[in-house]
Amino acid sequence: MDVFFYAVPGLIITVVVFAAVGIIRRSLELRHAWNSGLTAEARCLRTYTKTSGGAGDSSASTTLHHVYEFRTREGREVRFDESGGPSTVVEGDIVTVHYAAERPEKATAHAPSPVKAAAGTIGMLVFFGVIVVFCIGFMVTFHTAFASDDPFAGMP
Repeated sequence: MDVFFYAVPGLIITVVVFAAVGIIRRSLELRHAWNSGLTAEARCLRTYTKTSGGAGDSSASTTLHHVYEFRTREGREVRFDESGGPSTVVEGDIVTVHYAAERPEKATAHAPSPVKAAAGTIGMLVFFGVIVVFCIGFMVTFHTAFASDDPFAGMP
C-alpha cells in the first residue's frame, strides 16, 4: 500500500517533465522561426476549436486553431496547424508567417514577441517546478513519517 504514495507523485512528476519538455521545444521552434528572417504570405485554410474539460461540474476550455498554407522560397507547399491564434483571422485571410528554411512545417503566424514568449515559458516552468517540489516533498514527508524500516512489510 505504501507504494501508492510513491507511484502517484512519481507519475505526476513524469507527466510534468514531459509537458515541460514540450513547452521548451515549442519555445525553441518559435525562436528559431522568428530569428531565421524568412517570411511568406500564407492563406488561412480553416479554423476550428478544440474543447477540453467540461465533464461534470468542471469548467471547459476552448482553444482556437488555424490551418495555414504557404509556399517557401524554394517553391515547396507547406501546410501547418497552429493553436492560440487571433480570433480575427478567418478562412481565406492572408497572414505573414515566419519559418526556418530547414523546418518550414514548424512555421508560426504569431508576430515576433520573444520577451512575451520567454516570460510565458519561464512562468510555466516555474509552475511545473513547484509541482515537482511539492511531489518530492510529499514523498519525503511520507517516507520519514509513515514508512516502516522493512521495505517488504505488508507485502503478501
